[in-house]
Amino acid sequence: MSFFENAGRNLAAAEKKAGVKHHVALSVVGTDRLLESGYFRAKLAQEDLIKKSGIPFTIVHATQFFEFIGAIAQAATVGQTVRLPSALMQPIASADLAAAMADFTLSNPANGIVEVAGPEPIQIDEIARQLLREQGDPREVITDDSAPYYGIRVNKRSLMPGEGARLTTTRFADWLHQAGSRPQAVR
Repeated sequence: MSFFENAGRNLAAAEKKAGVKHHVALSVVGTDRLLESGYFRAKLAQEDLIKKSGIPFTIVHATQFFEFIGAIAQAATVGQTVRLPSALMQPIASADLAAAMADFTLSNPANGIVEVAGPEPIQIDEIARQLLREQGDPREVITDDSAPYYGIRVNKRSLMPGEGARLTTTRFADWLHQAGSRPQAVR
Protein backbone atom coordinates (compact mmCIF):
# COMPACT_ATOMS: atom_id res chain seq x y z
CA MET A 1 0.00 0.00 0.00
CA SER A 2 1.48 3.34 -0.99
CA PHE A 3 1.87 6.32 1.28
CA PHE A 4 -0.88 8.11 -0.67
CA GLU A 5 -3.31 5.22 -0.34
CA ASN A 6 -2.67 4.75 3.37
CA ALA A 7 -2.85 8.48 4.06
CA GLY A 8 -5.97 8.79 1.91
CA ARG A 9 -7.81 6.05 3.78
CA ASN A 10 -6.83 7.49 7.17
CA LEU A 11 -7.83 10.99 6.12
CA ALA A 12 -11.21 9.90 4.73
CA ALA A 13 -12.02 8.04 7.95
CA ALA A 14 -11.08 11.08 10.05
CA GLU A 15 -13.05 13.42 7.77
CA LYS A 16 -16.19 11.28 8.02
CA LYS A 17 -15.88 11.19 11.79
CA ALA A 18 -15.40 14.99 11.91
CA GLY A 19 -18.24 15.72 9.47
CA VAL A 20 -16.08 17.40 6.83
CA LYS A 21 -18.25 18.95 4.13
CA HIS A 22 -15.61 19.67 1.45
CA HIS A 23 -12.34 17.83 0.83
CA VAL A 24 -9.95 19.89 -1.33
CA ALA A 25 -6.85 18.14 -2.65
CA LEU A 26 -3.94 19.49 -4.65
CA SER A 27 -2.70 17.25 -7.44
CA VAL A 28 -0.91 17.65 -10.74
CA VAL A 29 -2.00 18.46 -14.30
CA GLY A 30 -1.34 15.37 -16.39
CA THR A 31 -1.51 12.88 -13.54
CA ASP A 32 -3.54 10.45 -15.64
CA ARG A 33 -1.14 10.86 -18.61
CA LEU A 34 2.12 10.28 -16.72
CA LEU A 35 1.54 6.79 -15.34
CA GLU A 36 5.07 5.66 -16.24
CA SER A 37 5.99 7.36 -12.95
CA GLY A 38 5.30 5.67 -9.63
CA TYR A 39 4.64 9.10 -8.13
CA PHE A 40 1.86 9.83 -10.62
CA ARG A 41 0.38 6.34 -10.22
CA ALA A 42 0.24 7.01 -6.47
CA LYS A 43 -1.35 10.44 -7.02
CA LEU A 44 -3.99 8.80 -9.23
CA ALA A 45 -4.69 6.22 -6.50
CA GLN A 46 -5.05 9.08 -4.00
CA GLU A 47 -7.51 10.85 -6.31
CA ASP A 48 -9.54 7.64 -6.73
CA LEU A 49 -9.81 7.26 -2.95
CA ILE A 50 -11.04 10.85 -2.65
CA LYS A 51 -13.66 10.28 -5.35
CA LYS A 52 -14.90 7.08 -3.67
CA SER A 53 -14.89 8.47 -0.10
CA GLY A 54 -18.45 9.79 -0.20
CA ILE A 55 -17.23 13.21 0.99
CA PRO A 56 -17.91 16.16 -1.33
CA PHE A 57 -14.61 17.09 -2.97
CA THR A 58 -12.63 19.25 -5.33
CA ILE A 59 -9.40 17.91 -6.80
CA VAL A 60 -7.22 20.75 -8.05
CA HIS A 61 -4.80 19.81 -10.81
CA ALA A 62 -2.07 22.47 -10.92
CA THR A 63 0.77 22.92 -13.34
CA GLN A 64 4.41 23.05 -12.25
CA PHE A 65 5.42 25.96 -10.01
CA PHE A 66 7.89 28.63 -11.14
CA GLU A 67 9.71 27.95 -7.88
CA PHE A 68 10.65 24.42 -9.04
CA ILE A 69 12.26 25.35 -12.37
CA GLY A 70 15.71 25.35 -10.73
CA ALA A 71 15.14 21.85 -9.38
CA ILE A 72 14.02 20.68 -12.83
CA ALA A 73 17.26 22.02 -14.29
CA GLN A 74 19.31 20.39 -11.52
CA ALA A 75 17.65 17.01 -12.04
CA ALA A 76 18.63 17.19 -15.72
CA THR A 77 22.23 18.33 -15.14
CA VAL A 78 25.34 16.31 -15.91
CA GLY A 79 28.50 18.36 -15.45
CA GLN A 80 27.78 21.77 -16.95
CA THR A 81 25.07 20.52 -19.33
CA VAL A 82 21.32 20.52 -18.72
CA ARG A 83 19.37 18.25 -21.08
CA LEU A 84 15.66 18.95 -21.19
CA PRO A 85 12.84 18.24 -23.63
CA SER A 86 11.02 20.97 -25.51
CA ALA A 87 7.65 19.76 -24.22
CA LEU A 88 5.27 22.52 -23.27
CA MET A 89 4.28 23.38 -19.75
CA GLN A 90 2.21 26.26 -18.41
CA PRO A 91 3.85 26.91 -15.02
CA ILE A 92 2.30 28.92 -12.22
CA ALA A 93 3.52 31.16 -9.42
CA SER A 94 2.93 29.43 -6.08
CA ALA A 95 1.30 32.60 -4.70
CA ASP A 96 -1.24 32.50 -7.54
CA LEU A 97 -1.93 28.84 -6.82
CA ALA A 98 -2.41 29.59 -3.11
CA ALA A 99 -5.03 32.22 -3.98
CA ALA A 100 -6.78 29.80 -6.34
CA MET A 101 -6.76 27.08 -3.67
CA ALA A 102 -8.42 29.48 -1.23
CA ASP A 103 -11.12 30.23 -3.81
CA PHE A 104 -11.73 26.55 -4.53
CA THR A 105 -11.87 25.80 -0.81
CA LEU A 106 -14.50 28.48 -0.20
CA SER A 107 -16.55 27.47 -3.25
CA ASN A 108 -19.05 24.64 -3.49
CA PRO A 109 -17.44 21.23 -4.04
CA ALA A 110 -16.88 20.49 -7.73
CA ASN A 111 -17.11 16.73 -7.10
CA GLY A 112 -14.54 16.47 -9.84
CA ILE A 113 -11.25 17.81 -11.08
CA VAL A 114 -10.54 21.47 -11.78
CA GLU A 115 -7.34 22.69 -13.38
CA VAL A 116 -5.30 25.80 -12.69
CA ALA A 117 -2.28 27.00 -14.66
CA GLY A 118 -0.11 30.00 -15.32
CA PRO A 119 -1.02 32.42 -18.09
CA GLU A 120 1.34 31.25 -20.82
CA PRO A 121 2.74 28.04 -22.29
CA ILE A 122 6.52 27.71 -22.50
CA GLN A 123 8.90 24.89 -23.38
CA ILE A 124 10.64 23.19 -20.45
CA ASP A 125 14.09 23.73 -21.96
CA GLU A 126 13.40 27.40 -22.62
CA ILE A 127 12.12 28.25 -19.15
CA ALA A 128 15.18 26.58 -17.61
CA ARG A 129 17.41 28.52 -20.01
CA GLN A 130 15.75 31.80 -18.97
CA LEU A 131 16.11 31.05 -15.26
CA LEU A 132 19.76 30.05 -15.50
CA ARG A 133 20.59 33.08 -17.66
CA GLU A 134 18.86 35.42 -15.17
CA GLN A 135 20.83 33.88 -12.31
CA GLY A 136 24.14 34.07 -14.13
CA ASP A 137 24.42 30.29 -14.07
CA PRO A 138 26.94 29.14 -16.72
CA ARG A 139 25.34 25.75 -17.40
CA GLU A 140 24.29 25.16 -20.99
CA VAL A 141 20.73 23.99 -21.65
CA ILE A 142 20.54 21.52 -24.53
CA THR A 143 17.19 20.72 -26.10
CA ASP A 144 16.83 16.94 -26.17
CA ASP A 145 13.34 15.59 -26.74
CA SER A 146 14.45 12.14 -25.59
CA ALA A 147 15.57 13.58 -22.23
CA PRO A 148 13.31 12.64 -19.34
CA TYR A 149 11.34 15.00 -17.14
CA TYR A 150 11.90 13.74 -13.59
CA GLY A 151 12.66 10.30 -14.98
CA ILE A 152 9.75 9.97 -17.41
CA ARG A 153 9.22 10.75 -21.05
CA VAL A 154 6.81 13.54 -21.88
CA ASN A 155 5.30 14.68 -25.14
CA LYS A 156 4.38 18.19 -26.21
CA ARG A 157 1.05 18.12 -24.30
CA SER A 158 1.77 15.86 -21.28
CA LEU A 159 2.16 18.76 -18.84
CA MET A 160 -0.43 21.11 -20.33
CA PRO A 161 -3.85 21.89 -18.88
CA GLY A 162 -7.00 21.21 -20.85
CA GLU A 163 -9.55 23.69 -22.12
CA GLY A 164 -11.44 25.43 -19.36
CA ALA A 165 -8.49 25.57 -16.95
CA ARG A 166 -8.41 28.55 -14.62
CA LEU A 167 -5.51 30.72 -15.76
CA THR A 168 -3.66 32.96 -13.35
CA THR A 169 -2.02 36.28 -14.21
CA THR A 170 1.63 36.22 -13.09
CA ARG A 171 3.92 35.69 -16.07
CA PHE A 172 7.28 33.98 -15.59
CA ALA A 173 9.24 37.03 -16.76
CA ASP A 174 7.40 39.23 -14.25
CA TRP A 175 7.88 36.70 -11.44
CA LEU A 176 11.57 36.44 -12.30
CA HIS A 177 12.10 40.19 -12.20
CA GLN A 178 9.97 41.05 -9.14
CA ALA A 179 11.69 42.99 -6.39
CA GLY A 180 13.85 40.82 -4.19
CA SER A 181 15.99 37.95 -5.27
CA ARG A 182 14.54 34.69 -6.45
CA PRO A 183 15.87 31.38 -5.19
CA GLN A 184 19.05 30.39 -6.98
CA ALA A 185 19.12 27.26 -9.08
CA VAL A 186 19.96 24.23 -7.00
CA ARG A 187 23.53 23.09 -7.73
